[in-house]
Amino acid sequence: MSKKFRDVIPGIVLLAATIFAVTIFPTALVNAQAVSLQEQLAAQYKLVKMGSDTSGYSVVEEGTLLVIQKGGLLGVPYSDTSVQNNKYEGGAVKAPNAILSKGIGFGMKKFGKEQTTKLFAKNDKVYPTKIDVSLDKDTVTMGIVACDTCNKTDPPTYNKTNVVFVFPKGSLATASAGQVEDTIGTLLSISSDDAKQGDSGQQGGDQQQGGDQGGQQQAGQQQGGQQPAAQAPPPAEPASIDKGMTTDQVQAAMGKPDKIVNLGTKTIYYYKDMKVIFLNGKVSDVQ
Repeated sequence: MSKKFRDVIPGIVLLAATIFAVTIFPTALVNAQAVSLQEQLAAQYKLVKMGSDTSGYSVVEEGTLLVIQKGGLLGVPYSDTSVQNNKYEGGAVKAPNAILSKGIGFGMKKFGKEQTTKLFAKNDKVYPTKIDVSLDKDTVTMGIVACDTCNKTDPPTYNKTNVVFVFPKGSLATASAGQVEDTIGTLLSISSDDAKQGDSGQQGGDQQQGGDQGGQQQAGQQQGGQQPAAQAPPPAEPASIDKGMTTDQVQAAMGKPDKIVNLGTKTIYYYKDMKVIFLNGKVSDVQ
């Protein structure tokens, strides 16, 4: 090997290492960001669990209840093997081409099955079925299925569809989970009923506990019949959480949470049967 060639080798190695770092490391960073954003969105939106038996499909475990803010999303019955992809970009719903969908239906009719489609209306209530983050495409795809009991749909069909939230090119990689949730919320907002269910469940548990304690005190008084009846202390007020409370006030009322998720300006406290959402350090929602 000549001396001139030996002198060139270090330069070749350095060039190869630079190319590797430029091409591999950004990809790894993007993938890590996607996982982190997807995990944070999954913490905010609980997915529904669906099941089926001889009577058809049904909700096995409820997810986060969402309310459609803008109509026009095109869906199909849950039993359909296909699913529509609706785009949401710039605050506008862009449903799949109705003529193309109709053509697909005619094509399926040849095989003995005709596809039916259904437009979701404003204020329809739905559950999320999946959440997929794609940083390279600047999209967040959320699958949804109708809450037929909430919408009083009879017979139930559990219409489903996908919503592809399209973000400006290159923006999703730097967007916070709170910013993404705000965009999703302009089309699919979290229902106030979902928060009330969490509140009623917590209050119901507190009331039941108070009732059990009262029953024990009454039994004790009956057993000691010859003793003068002692005046029962007033029942303790159930723990309550009000909008605008600080994190310290919530911990004073409920104790330390089982888990804390920090999402920038948004913080989520997880308790056994509920979660408390803070915006800028104050309670904004309870689920």
